[in-house]
Amino acid sequence: MEIFHNKSELSQHLDRIKAANSTVGFVPTMGALHDGHLSLVEKGLIENDIIVVSIFVNPTQFDNKQDLEKYPRTLEADVELLKSLDHNKIIVYAPTIEDIYGNTVQSHTFKFDGLENEMEGAFREGHFNGVGTIVKRLFEIVKPNKAYFGEKDYQQLQIIKKLVELHQIPVEVIGCPIHREKDGLAMSSRNIRLTKAHRKAAPFLYKTLKSAKTKFGTKSAKQVMEWVKTQFSKQPLLELEYFIIADIETLKPVKRKSTKKTYRAFIAVYAGDIRLIDNIALN
Repeated sequence: MEIFHNKSELSQHLDRIKAANSTVGFVPTMGALHDGHLSLVEKGLIENDIIVVSIFVNPTQFDNKQDLEKYPRTLEADVELLKSLDHNKIIVYAPTIEDIYGNTVQSHTFKFDGLENEMEGAFREGHFNGVGTIVKRLFEIVKPNKAYFGEKDYQQLQIIKKLVELHQIPVEVIGCPIHREKDGLAMSSRNIRLTKAHRKAAPFLYKTLKSAKTKFGTKSAKQVMEWVKTQFSKQPLLELEYFIIADIETLKPVKRKSTKKTYRAFIAVYAGDIRLIDNIALN
């Protein structure tokens, strides 16, 4: 497995690979890899000749400085985990902040047709400017044929698709199903920071989402949202930040259900100081 820390050396290497008409898939990550990440890499390995996995904790998408400082950085363990796959077809790009941003660590301002203003955008100021900045930069460096993103960050997935459309970036963005623990908790690099008590309580997110999906079949969106709020008010270890039922195209909260639209439920919860997100398709 080859590991690059410099974008110029990586680009030169990838140019030689593409000159042989080989296809390149891309899985951008912030490290602390888990089985959810591996599932993206595995899909990429099936569909491409080579997979590039970037491991970079991007400072511009954190609105909370403490969250950035505490985010797990486990490059050696991440590389070992990737070696359990077809490592001869995997390239790791683990750049420094300087390699990505130079001397100015700053995000650009993006407009994503309003997608950036909903849910995560409303609660995490500047977050999607940071996401847009790093993903666009990585696409320019790697120039992949296909890029793979998990649906746990569904809003981010939709925003990246819009980024590619608006900036006419020649890459196919592929969303992949949420990978879950046996108890239903969506896999996340932040899960390892949960206390034992919070880890035990955390599967309540997915349990509630599944119940909300059932209720959405017979009740209004407002009734479902009120029910969810009531359920979390009874959970001393979990603090609900938001629960929103939204149109998957616009990500705007639903006011009245329509059989012509497709909806998804989105949730964000604090388990102590760890923020967890999840979502589920409703129809």
